[in-house]
Amino acid sequence: MTTVEQSPPPSSQLRELVFGAARAAAVRAAARLGVADALDDVPMSAEELAAAVKTQPGTLRRLLRALVCQGVFTERPDGTFAHTEMSRLLREDDPNSLRYIALWCTEPWTWNVWPKLDEAVRDGGNVFQKVYGKEFFPYLNDDAPESAHVFNRAMTTSSSQSAKDVAKLLDLRGVTSVADIGGGQGHVVASLLEKHPALHGTLLDLPGVVENADPRLREGGALAGRVRIVAGDCREDIPVQADVYIIKNILEWDDESTRRALANVRAAARPGARVVVIENLVDDTPSMRFTTAMDLLLLLNVGGAKHTRQSMVDRLTAAGLVIGEIRPVNPYLHAFECTVPG
Repeated sequence: MTTVEQSPPPSSQLRELVFGAARAAAVRAAARLGVADALDDVPMSAEELAAAVKTQPGTLRRLLRALVCQGVFTERPDGTFAHTEMSRLLREDDPNSLRYIALWCTEPWTWNVWPKLDEAVRDGGNVFQKVYGKEFFPYLNDDAPESAHVFNRAMTTSSSQSAKDVAKLLDLRGVTSVADIGGGQGHVVASLLEKHPALHGTLLDLPGVVENADPRLREGGALAGRVRIVAGDCREDIPVQADVYIIKNILEWDDESTRRALANVRAAARPGARVVVIENLVDDTPSMRFTTAMDLLLLLNVGGAKHTRQSMVDRLTAAGLVIGEIRPVNPYLHAFECTVPG
């Protein structure tokens, strides 16, 4: 039976740290093979699991052994394997599934840019274009459709899990229209429309994103009559007027792109309109290890960054927005309530 070592000495911790890629690769392999989906409530042997996911029993046992050491799956005294709370999150049908988040953070392109982190730190910019010859999102859309699909599913997972928290937080009394800028497939605006029957909404995002909008928003959907779907890039133009603009987890590009997006919101909005910016913060979150790692990945792929509370305040103030209350949406997100001055 595999056991998990507790509190290793610093030398062992550093050795484990530099082998972090092996742990990430093990999680990715389990997700791609569908091991968690094949394993239900009844423990299974490596041979049974191998037959279910079409692998070799011996090599699957080695993969499971590595994952058990990290708390992903557990090995029982009889040699069978069972779920843990973490391994269940790799199931596609789990309501809190992180399967596509795990795949997104370990996509093939990530393995080519991580070794260039020292260059990005030295130069202060992204290295993705140097490696692939084009900017990140054009590369995804043109050259890596499978990775683009994983990205969209990961963003859908993240958005759908937080959308109800956003709907619960926002006070929309007296509001007749809301616009979700860079809103992905529209889970936030859909949750708001469901909660507020008199509300009308707009979803704006790139053409390849909104064509896969939440079925509730598309023609024939339950909310289609109260929503407008606009294909566009908020860094170029925001042809939308609304009482409330929501900008969630997109102001993580390079500074110029963030400046343009906020300037376009300011240009589109009427005086007095509310602008609610929702972000993960690297200095105010219980998930610092994940958030700071994602911050470095953003540096590599788009020259962007996760924000501190102060850096977000600085950018909103520079855009001419008046910042009001800053409050948590859930343990991982904060909302910056702003208004457009007269």
